Amino acid sequence: MRDLFDRIYKNKGPLGMWASQAEGYFVFPKLEGPISNRMIFKGKEVITWSINDYLGLANLQEIREVDAKAAIDYGAAYPMGARMMSGHTELHEKLEKELASFVNKESSYLLNFGYQGILSTIDTLVGKNDVIVYDVDSHACIVDGVRLHIGKRFTYRHNDILSLEKNLLRANKIVEQTGGGVLVISEGVFGMRGEQGCLKQICALKKKYNFRFLLDDAHGFGTLGKNGAGTGFEQGVQKDIDVYFATFAKSMASTGAFIAAEKEIIDYLKYNMRSQIFAKSLQMQLVAGILKRLNILKNKPELKDKLWNNVLRLQNGLKEKGFNIGNTQSCVTPVYLEGSIPEAMGLVKDLRENYGVFCSIVVYPVIPKGLILLRLIPTASHTLKDINETLDAFSEIREKLNQGVYKLESTVKEKKF
Repeated sequence: MRDLFDRIYKNKGPLGMWASQAEGYFVFPKLEGPISNRMIFKGKEVITWSINDYLGLANLQEIREVDAKAAIDYGAAYPMGARMMSGHTELHEKLEKELASFVNKESSYLLNFGYQGILSTIDTLVGKNDVIVYDVDSHACIVDGVRLHIGKRFTYRHNDILSLEKNLLRANKIVEQTGGGVLVISEGVFGMRGEQGCLKQICALKKKYNFRFLLDDAHGFGTLGKNGAGTGFEQGVQKDIDVYFATFAKSMASTGAFIAAEKEIIDYLKYNMRSQIFAKSLQMQLVAGILKRLNILKNKPELKDKLWNNVLRLQNGLKEKGFNIGNTQSCVTPVYLEGSIPEAMGLVKDLRENYGVFCSIVVYPVIPKGLILLRLIPTASHTLKDINETLDAFSEIREKLNQGVYKLESTVKEKKF
């Protein structure tokens, strides 16, 4: 019998294998100072394009005042207990009613975390006789939720309706035998590519096939649709989304999430979601803060307007300079370049050290080998100066990449070792 840890000692995983070179700089970096368009990294000011604070709420004075007052009034612990036992309050109920109304659903339920929330929603909605059909590019939280399912599950090609229909046919044949149902899962906005899910086409298939539709709208809530009510409103199909999920960790600059659906479905989830039944309630300071954020979302459309003004300036500027930003239809702005992982590291270090631009780097195995993805998240806090400086920096680093500068640097480092 081998030691359980033998595998771990020998194989650190596709990302872990780079830990000694990457940790503290490329992964697990430390950004310091107030959350804003510019922060401090390694003692230098950088333009930050990696913060999911779409509407610039994190450092808004009126929000910070509510957050601070809630912390004084309730502390960090209140309420002590799970919702079902001792952690239920009028403020939790108030927020749930306002969220349900905002996304045009009958009822909603607060969740402690986004990742945990969507995972356990999937787990609770389906049983062994049911079939899940989901987009192959779904976020890891959806993939992990599907992994818990002991019944059949199929992926369809990203945003490919013909592929979805083919898999719905397979699913229907199975549930005819098992007596189960079918759950289709998509994202409102795919967080890596920035593409919106093809919600209209998915919902149109309901006329032909019997299934329920779960939408993860983490990046759409707050940024798309009237007043930021989400991708379902943006595409005019909110009423056809059976279970709507969104997180507070993006546009709301907070922690937690919620699900919304008809009351009977929410009641079922409330009484059967193990991750909520057996977990401490969402802290009161967060609930009070999210109520304030929701109020601002409803009543200050100028923040969303400012966000989209920055998004369009950045994305149009990149396209004018000949950069490939894929098919983004959201604030998420991917920039695709060709190069190796060592070249990607050299390029990003150059951006941060010499140009004062901090953005996320994505490489294999998240994307295919030979590609580098620089992922930018524009916010309402960014300025025209930030955008212009970033566009100039990207032009220069692309030229260096094409000239092989970063490849040469990585070769020199390898020889030193």
